Amino acid sequence: MTSQSTPVDQGSPEPEITGMPTERVPLDSTPMSRLLFNRELSLLEFFRRVLEEALDADQPLLERLKFLAIFSMNLDEYFMIRVSGLKEGVDEKIEDPSPDGLTPAEQLGEIRKRVLEMIAEHARCLREEVLPPLEAAGIQLVSYQQLSLDEQERLDDYFEKKVFPVLTPQGVDPGHPFPYISNLSLNLALMVEPSLEHGITRSLTGKVEPRFVRIKIPQRVPRLIPVEATNSRFILLSDLIAASTETLFPRMLYGPCHAFRVTSDADIEVRDVEAEDLLRSMQQTLQKRRLGEAVRLEVSSKMPAEMISYLTKSLDLTPDDVYLVDDPLDVTDLMELYKLDRPDLKDKPLRATVPASLHKGVSIFDVLKRQDILLHHPYTSYQTVTDFIHTAAHDPEVQAIKICLYRTGAKSPIPQSLIEASEQGKQVTALVELKARFDEEHNIEWAQRLEKAGVHVVYGLLGLKTHCKIALVVRGEGDTLRRYLHIATGNYNPATASVYTDLGLLTADEKLGADATELFNFLTGYSRQKAYRQLLVAPVNLRERMIGLINREAEHAAAGREARIVAKINRLADVEVISTLYAAAQAGVQIDLIVRGICMLRPGVPGLSETIRVRSVVGRFLEHSRVYYFANGGAEELYTGSADWMSRNLDRRVEVIAPIINPQIKKYLKDVVLRTYLRDNVRARELRPDGTYERVRPAPGEETVDSQLYFAGNSSLSYCCATDWPAAGITDGQ
Repeated sequence: MTSQSTPVDQGSPEPEITGMPTERVPLDSTPMSRLLFNRELSLLEFFRRVLEEALDADQPLLERLKFLAIFSMNLDEYFMIRVSGLKEGVDEKIEDPSPDGLTPAEQLGEIRKRVLEMIAEHARCLREEVLPPLEAAGIQLVSYQQLSLDEQERLDDYFEKKVFPVLTPQGVDPGHPFPYISNLSLNLALMVEPSLEHGITRSLTGKVEPRFVRIKIPQRVPRLIPVEATNSRFILLSDLIAASTETLFPRMLYGPCHAFRVTSDADIEVRDVEAEDLLRSMQQTLQKRRLGEAVRLEVSSKMPAEMISYLTKSLDLTPDDVYLVDDPLDVTDLMELYKLDRPDLKDKPLRATVPASLHKGVSIFDVLKRQDILLHHPYTSYQTVTDFIHTAAHDPEVQAIKICLYRTGAKSPIPQSLIEASEQGKQVTALVELKARFDEEHNIEWAQRLEKAGVHVVYGLLGLKTHCKIALVVRGEGDTLRRYLHIATGNYNPATASVYTDLGLLTADEKLGADATELFNFLTGYSRQKAYRQLLVAPVNLRERMIGLINREAEHAAAGREARIVAKINRLADVEVISTLYAAAQAGVQIDLIVRGICMLRPGVPGLSETIRVRSVVGRFLEHSRVYYFANGGAEELYTGSADWMSRNLDRRVEVIAPIINPQIKKYLKDVVLRTYLRDNVRARELRPDGTYERVRPAPGEETVDSQLYFAGNSSLSYCCATDWPAAGITDGQ
């Protein structure tokens, strides 16, 4: 399998900077369009790396199917948010280019070219590399025509009892306009006309025009239907409905059914309103999302051109918005197969551990008085976090709990613990971010339940999303109050904690606790806090501090002192941060960036970024942890928290980054976590100056290092780790 990706900036009107003379590139006079990759195309390249995991024949079959589904879901959200925004720019005739120099129209053209290429490979992989071996392994996807007569009769009965009553075919004629097609719904389209054989009279002209009919596939009926009790053969619900058109249209002539799917604009904006109005405003805005304008039409590759043209026109789209896809149209439906009890076709289950210091039944508060605890999820059980909140809720000495909830999930036990704490008379404050995209409804539900239980619920600050992940517990101990903190990179959501890599710090540090108190006053009241003892807080001081830390490394390098930056983040898309990193590289700072998704920075460019390397790790778990390392002339500093180097994180969100003070934890993060990611030669890809990603392969005789498997096998956090780091300038294959 090749992992060489399409250049990220292909189509840029500016000339490539790669290959320029090695003298220093003047940052103050060189257009940024020559120094940056395009943001939207860089995100597409991340999706390509996800697709590559599905193409990897070494992956278990159901894991390959999972990656195909993840790719599809990623692409859905991309069109709902990113493409819809670009289309809006085109409609409003916006010609202003993005920082890399591409107009909205140019970006849309390049996006279409790459998406067509990727969905073709996606369909080929499913058709040729996943479904046939799954059938050989005893899991088969069949059509209605492949079934025996007895099987067809059983499914016909299933259709009559479970499906037919909930279907509502919608015909289009002068009295019935083209129906609204809901976002991401799967539909069948067909043409229907009366049959003379059944006594239907035609008009005086003798002509009856066929009518377009749309059948929406119901969401609450299983999309995969077992053919027999053994759960080894399945038929798609859409196939069963298509085979039952005679039942749906008695005494009519009908043509074949063709699947289609519409993606709509879901990039809703919430106007800034006072907190008491925000809940109502969000509920109203969510209704608008359901009625968003169409931005993409996916149709079965077998659909006739006339029907495609009719749908395109009816949805007010253009041919460039249409994507022909081989059936099945919605691969996410096949994720039901992943739930089958087939461990032989999946990754081995991960055994999450509990920190050794918490094994002996000692109170977590007593442990934190003596030491900080680092949690490394999913290798460390998330039960540690839920137990921390649950213990605080039921500890008679705890007086107050304050927490920021961004994405909690529908079944998180943490809000329930907050309700129980409030019922016991504790002062409980929950900042619930209603604007967390695609989790708004869950958060609205939790906010209402929390308020009914007496929890003080705050909906956030005007103009800002509260994205920080922090919990503060205030406990009475004798004549004093002691504060206990949890600061994390991930959400308070046990479901995602099992599939995301994240870090969490449990501490009783007094300075961090004092900062956290003032942070919550900033979030819940009218505090205008501008200075914090330890915390880096956006939008207050995070940008300034991060720029300062990078510049400090440049000063160390210029003075001949030890200078190095290692950052593990999700996205890098802030122009000021990128410019500052370029300047640090020109000063001689060795910079290693582990960036999961978007990266607009060009590494390895002579005279600009020769000392910068960028790698991306994509594997079984979604890399979500954030770690920042600065050599600082030998006085090393490490930080972790919720923020990436993106403008939205630095300027338009409330974020928290905390310094790591405990020497053992600093050693673990530096010499185990970051070191392992920099040694990964299985799941890592390196970004090249031309925008391609190249998979890192082990050199002959070199030990293979899969960072995610390494942590799974070394999750005790023993801190017994080597102190050497990978040498600067990892060569191909390392």
